[in-house]
Amino acid sequence: MKIFNTMSRSKEEFVPLKPGKVSMYVCGPTVYNLIHIGNARPMIVFDTVRRYFEYKGYKVNYVSNFTDVDDKIINKAMEEGVDASVISERYITECQKDMASLNIRPATMHPRATREIGGMIDMIQTLIDKGYAYVAEDGTVYYSTRKFDGYGKLSHKDLDNMRSGNRDLKVTGAEQKQDPLDFVLWKPKKDGEPYWDCPWCKGRPGWHIECSVMSKRYLGSQIDIHAGGEDLIFPHHENEIAQSEAANGVSFAKYWMHNAFLNIDGVKMAKSKGNFFTVRDVIAQYDPQVLRYFMLSSHYRSPLNFSRELMESAKASYERILNCGENLRFLLGKAEGAMTEEEAVLVKEAESYRTQFETAMDDDFNTADGISAVFELVKWINSHVSGSSSKEFLEALDKELLDLTDVCGLIVERDNELEDDLAAYVEAKIAERKAAKKARDFAKADAIRDELKAKGIILEDTREGVKWKKA
Repeated sequence: MKIFNTMSRSKEEFVPLKPGKVSMYVCGPTVYNLIHIGNARPMIVFDTVRRYFEYKGYKVNYVSNFTDVDDKIINKAMEEGVDASVISERYITECQKDMASLNIRPATMHPRATREIGGMIDMIQTLIDKGYAYVAEDGTVYYSTRKFDGYGKLSHKDLDNMRSGNRDLKVTGAEQKQDPLDFVLWKPKKDGEPYWDCPWCKGRPGWHIECSVMSKRYLGSQIDIHAGGEDLIFPHHENEIAQSEAANGVSFAKYWMHNAFLNIDGVKMAKSKGNFFTVRDVIAQYDPQVLRYFMLSSHYRSPLNFSRELMESAKASYERILNCGENLRFLLGKAEGAMTEEEAVLVKEAESYRTQFETAMDDDFNTADGISAVFELVKWINSHVSGSSSKEFLEALDKELLDLTDVCGLIVERDNELEDDLAAYVEAKIAERKAAKKARDFAKADAIRDELKAKGIILEDTREGVKWKKA
């Protein structure tokens, strides 16, 4: 298995720090609002990476944080006249709902910044003691970037030519810094802001220190993979490396993975441009699985363009996979017996698509080619199954499909609640229609079909019997 490492800018063979185990840290959202589809891309991508590692037999310790103290959270709390924790708790809950709808598995641990303040104070003190950080007159603690020889090695930026580009500079003035590139580890409180006591001043941590502390606590000083969107490469991940390696005395992450940006109709997403979409906006119009399928239809390191046309295409493609799975289960409900010799040969043929899928995923998690392999399997299944297929044969093909779609996090069964609520009603209507046709009351049979269609249920008369689905 090869992974493109942002640090080396090349594909490298994956060799875990501990055989059979993967430690993985993915930067999570700042919880001040509903997550947008740009947030969703890394969540879906790295959930799929995790799933594939587990599919390959690795035990994965997957940590993804919630940043629950930040200027945006504080500003929203002030607007609403509530405590900052009210805002963060609200949107953590909403984020978890959206993640569940997109079939993103909960992380092994979802640490929150406000619950790790003690560890941040300890690491900052260690950096001060080692000479990598200093305290300004007002109690602000800065990291001295030039003290760390490796600064810039992830982003491949030349320290002398850098501009800080750091959001911390907006919070604390540059006049106290020994160097313009130094960044904030701890900042003094302002009126109305949450704060904590520490040796330097009452205040709160800078943004970068939280991930260094949480990854160390839950994964150790050295980890296999650190991941996130490419916008985090500099300064966030660069600063994490400086903090972690200076404090811990060892290299931080072995592999760095970053997904590319998501654009809207070819333009960068921004509220000011009126092209900003939350996950809720999109799943109000499309099945969440369609959004997940769309996100995986392109390689994670390639820019992804979001548009209605592409979402409609993703919807049609996902429906094809979904229909294949439902047809298999429909046939399984009536099938029996062991597979024939001819079917055994066919199963071996079907397994070649699993090999194609694994080859794609082993090559830097190429979900685009992986999805193509799933599609080829679907086409093959559709042309090789029928009402006369044996139960064992159908079960083998169903397993092939389920194994690969599960890695992608794609659900190939209709919503269980829908089935529970509608199945008995629809089947009764189908039986009523069948009786009407047998009595040659075709007008009534047509009326039943139209009634179901009006309720969003489509009937299909096939040689295996009557099937139904949502419109």
